[in-house]
Amino acid sequence: MTQPPDPSGPSESSAFSGQSPESGPSSPASGSQRGGAWRRPRLGTWTSRLQAGRLVGLAGLAGLVIAAAALGVGFWRSEHGSEAAADPRADAPATAAAAAASNAAVSTTSGLPASAADDGVTRGRYLARAGNCQACHTAPGGAPWAGGRGIETPFGVVYAGNLTPDPTGLGGWQAGDFWRALHHGRSRDGRMLYPAFPYTHYTRVTRADADALWAFMQSLPPVAQANRPHELRWPVSTQWALGVWRALYFRPGVQQADARQDASWNRGAYLVQGLGHCSACHSTRNALGASEVLDLSGGMIPMQAWYAPSLAAPNEASLADWPLAEIAQLLATGNSPRASTLGPMAEVVLHSTQHLSPDDLAAMAVFLKSVPPTAPTEARNTSMERVPVKAGAALRGEKLYGDHCAACHGAQGEGVAGAYPRLAGNRAVTLPVTANLVQVVIHGGFGPATAGRPRPFGMPPFAMVMSDADVAAVLTYLRQAWGNQAGPVSELEVAQQRSLAR
Repeated sequence: MTQPPDPSGPSESSAFSGQSPESGPSSPASGSQRGGAWRRPRLGTWTSRLQAGRLVGLAGLAGLVIAAAALGVGFWRSEHGSEAAADPRADAPATAAAAAASNAAVSTTSGLPASAADDGVTRGRYLARAGNCQACHTAPGGAPWAGGRGIETPFGVVYAGNLTPDPTGLGGWQAGDFWRALHHGRSRDGRMLYPAFPYTHYTRVTRADADALWAFMQSLPPVAQANRPHELRWPVSTQWALGVWRALYFRPGVQQADARQDASWNRGAYLVQGLGHCSACHSTRNALGASEVLDLSGGMIPMQAWYAPSLAAPNEASLADWPLAEIAQLLATGNSPRASTLGPMAEVVLHSTQHLSPDDLAAMAVFLKSVPPTAPTEARNTSMERVPVKAGAALRGEKLYGDHCAACHGAQGEGVAGAYPRLAGNRAVTLPVTANLVQVVIHGGFGPATAGRPRPFGMPPFAMVMSDADVAAVLTYLRQAWGNQAGPVSELEVAQQRSLAR
């Protein structure tokens, strides 16, 4: 910054030098001082500065060009991906044979009765349940499949579309348009779709299954209900921003069978990674809302205040040491000797997995059991420093547990088999993230009513009974009692969870 003129000497040259008189002798490149007077830099100095500026500008321009080119390549790949290698209609016989073998390995007919294997509508209905499509495409109190349900995201609200064959829905679509939406994430008019519709997973669905889904959608009763415009903030609301997102995070390509695994494992991978889109919840999303399809390392479910635990970490929800039958039982009924489902996962069991065939449940169990284990996770909630529990707080938590919890869960946290879960040694109790515990105590916990377990036991809410301090005290107690070793729950954590929409 240029300093005020020095009244003791000439000031004109200091206005050009860019230095203050107090800065001392300058280098030849920035001017010099003789006898208290400042001289203008030589012409060569300005020329070198101009050349340096041009070089910096050219370097910046080159960087922009490279970035634009990279985004362009990424965008092209997001539109084409490895489709040529995966499409069963590929020209090369070897590629076509490999794709056909891959499709056979993930074929849905193995999980269906023989009478339904060749019936597109029946098969499509089954696949729609495997994908839990109706849960999003039916508004509360609205007509089934007619859309209108708002899906909250960190960037605003996305409204699910009308899937019935009415002109306001899919009435003007063809099977190829529907395949394009699943595989490429584009609407009939070419408009890019928002990934709240999980085409990042559905791109793995085979063309045969997409056509079966389409046949089922066309069999639905038409419902005249125009699609509601999304309510997203700028610039997320623009197609160009969505194009950049897709260039970074989306590649189309159908599921490829792993030749090292058997047919059951490959079928399970197809359901978990494709139609089931399990990692949409069981993975951490970055600041732009992207997650990795193959990642099952756990994460907070956006806008729901529930934590989907890691399916790889042994201290969270890894199934590596589970019997296959118990994994399938949990998916079919929402309950098993080792765990029960609550919250968003209970809804998945209610609307989706309980309707799957025993073969498909077994296949999913095989795949989930094979997920490579990771190192135990550490506490991820840093809202408050973990401090030792004071004796008074521990006694308070123990008393609250005796008054409100022990009648069902037992004085030693042993629970009641088939009714009330055991709390001693329960991984759900000692999860590094405490969001689910707080949700269950405040709002209650209710398992899904399924064909295999039509009358599940539930837990009443304590939102009107316990204060934030009470909830923190009782949860801290049970996380450190009966051999459990987990950090305390703070009153601040409880207050934060209570303020979030469930």
